[in-house]
Amino acid sequence: MCNNKGFTLIELLIALALLVILAGALYGTYFSVVAAREKGGTRMEERRELSTTLGKLHNELASTFYKGLAIGADPNSQRLHFVVEDRDSFGKPASLLQFTALTPPRIDPAPASDVMVVRYAVKESEKDGKEQLDLLRESRDLYLDTSVKSVPYQVIDQMEGFLVECWDGAKWVKTWDTALNNKLPDKVRVTVTVKGGEVFSTIATLRKTP
Repeated sequence: MCNNKGFTLIELLIALALLVILAGALYGTYFSVVAAREKGGTRMEERRELSTTLGKLHNELASTFYKGLAIGADPNSQRLHFVVEDRDSFGKPASLLQFTALTPPRIDPAPASDVMVVRYAVKESEKDGKEQLDLLRESRDLYLDTSVKSVPYQVIDQMEGFLVECWDGAKWVKTWDTALNNKLPDKVRVTVTVKGGEVFSTIATLRKTP
């Protein structure tokens, strides 16, 4: 008798089915790892940009420039200022921050003073049918041509909150106006809540000008 050893059709089909299942599992795992890596890279880049923005804001606050008004002076004549307004948007903190700050020396020959008006404000927007908050920064030279309108630009997007608090020597308060207080707060705390509820904050000590 002739005894030919080999695989039957059923065995081949079973082996092929197992190979397809294994390849599918490996395929799904591979692309899951790639997607997670890309998502992690995007998240790290977003955190890096946020850290850079908060660092810049911290340095600007540390360079805040203000001199108190003399007794009897008209508050409307004071161009130097520091203002924090307590606002909310969609039930989330959306503070307004505006102040004058000293700027580093410029290397280009364009005319400029050494004092800038800096403004951070929250803008409501919508993406994919969902409401979100974006932080805009705007700056202009205090003493040059005021007829040229400055253009705000986005520095943080898809936030869940932007809160600015001032330390008055005894407690943190959410509003400040040098037209009323006639002085700067001792410290300023800025808290940014990003998408997902993660919180980042910085505390800047303001210089006191005699």
